[in-house]
Order: sequence, then structure tokens, then C-alpha cells
Amino acid sequence: MSAASALRIAVADLSFQNPIVLAAGTAGYGEELERVMSIDALGGLVTKAVSAEPRSGAPAPRVAEFDGGMINAVGLANPGLDVVGREKIPWLATHLPNARKIINVVGFSIDEYPTVVAGLEQVTRNGNANAVDAYELNVSCPNVKAGGMEFGADPSSLRAVVAAVRAETQRPVFVKLSPTLSNIGDAAAIAADAGADAISVVNTIPGLVIDIEHRKPALGFGTGGVSGRAILPVGVLATHRVRRAVRLPILGVGGVASGTDALQYIIAGASLVGVGTAAMRDPSAPQRIVREMGEWCTRHDVTSVSELVGTLQWPS
Repeated sequence: MSAASALRIAVADLSFQNPIVLAAGTAGYGEELERVMSIDALGGLVTKAVSAEPRSGAPAPRVAEFDGGMINAVGLANPGLDVVGREKIPWLATHLPNARKIINVVGFSIDEYPTVVAGLEQVTRNGNANAVDAYELNVSCPNVKAGGMEFGADPSSLRAVVAAVRAETQRPVFVKLSPTLSNIGDAAAIAADAGADAISVVNTIPGLVIDIEHRKPALGFGTGGVSGRAILPVGVLATHRVRRAVRLPILGVGGVASGTDALQYIIAGASLVGVGTAAMRDPSAPQRIVREMGEWCTRHDVTSVSELVGTLQWPS
């Protein structure tokens, strides 16, 4: 069996040609990277966020690097549901025939999530059926109607968001959880019970990088979300904990820069692996990671990467 065949995997009734997907926020809506990398050679992409209304986002500078990775405060800037439906979805419908397209959805009240999904579902019925394979719900957003607590940290809000979206679509629903949750396994179980088809872990970790010459934060917003190599062990541990809590497929995200990194996530319990910061630094990184995974499987006589999912042997 070829290395490419060994990397095929099924997740939530979707077939992926390999487990590597571009992480939310790093690939735009696909079109932005058309001439930068071969997205269609990957398992898929998770798009930039879509909210009910346009969001201008956080003040510049929005991104800063440090030795262990990157910190960003983009503020979920996006053109909003109407523009995405009119300008972005038609492009996705006619491009990337081999890569799966997962739409990232954000909201700041419970009803905004199903509003976005219902709107996108309507667009897909108007001649854009191939544009959307699944949705990923970013439940790390603050619920502004409930004191600002993030949806994923409030069991009732998390359950309500997932159930409301589930009622609007038959497509698979991924729920993306924050690594700062006190018990990420419990949150995953709540999402599963409410109708989620898969869990994405992890989102970025809050952090602060200081420009010591000016004694000011490096970001215009002040604090931001940490990503890159520094959070690899955090994401792998979260994947392991979610795997122990639920039997849903997992999209593991955070710190992946090599095939070895991706295989850590898979052995911990992930079926798909997201690549974000590494792809922003080097657009050839995602394809290299796919190649390295295939080579590893060949060397170790692995005929299907699905055989490795959740095979971590914990010390006795």
C-alpha cells in the first residue's frame, strides 16, 4: 500500500485524503492562499471565522513572534455572514475538489451561532453545495449576554449553542475548546451529548509579550493568544484527555511543525491534525508534514494511519 493510501482517514462520515488540515484563522477562506500553497493536496482547511455581523477586530499590531512561537490578537476580524456568503462561499464551491472545507463559526450570544450556520446552509442550497463539508464552532468567545464568560466554560451555554446549531444542519459539527478550561473532558462530553460530531482541541493560550524597549505590550490589544511550538505539549495532553472522555473524532491543533508532531497528536487520540503557525512561517510546511507522516508509516509498516489513533500506552 502506498504512503498516500495509508494516510486516508474517515472522520464524522467524511473521507479525508490525509489527516492534515489548515487551522482556523491561518488560511483565510482558501482563496487568499491559492497561489501560496497547494491546499488541495491537504486533508482540508478550516476557514477564518464567520460571525453574524462584520467585525473590524483588534488594533494593530495584531501579531508578534517570540522564541517559542507567536502571539496574536486579531479580534476575530471578518467581513460577516452576508459578505462571506456572497463572495467566499461561491469560490469554495468551485475550488479545492479534494480538500475538505470546514467553516469556523463564532458568536457573542447563543443565537448568533445558529444564525450564521442557517445563513450558510441557505447559501449552499443556492448552487454552492460543494462549499461546506462541516462547521467548527469556536466556543472560546465571550457570551456578552451572560457576563462575558466564554461559552465553553459554561455548561448550559455550551449545550445550548451546540444543540441550536445541530438543529440547523445535517453536516458534521466540530466544537473547538480552549486549553484553559478547568476540565476539558467534561466540556467535550457536554458537546457530544448536545449533538457534536467531533471535538477540536486546542484554541490558543492567553499570554503577554512585552516590548522591553518601549515597556509596552507587543500587541495593540495588549494580551493575545499564544500559538506555535510552545503549546505542542498542551495540545497533545488536551487531546489525550478528550479521548478518554468521549469517543468522538478529534481534530488536534497546536504547535505542529513536523510529521513527528502530528503523529504525537494521532497517538494521543486525534484523527485529524491542524497546522497553523508553522504554515504561516513556511507555506510548504503542511505538505512536508504530510510527506513525513507517510514516510514514517512506510518505515513502520503502518498500512492505515487510523490504526494509530489513540494508541498511547500510559505508564502503569
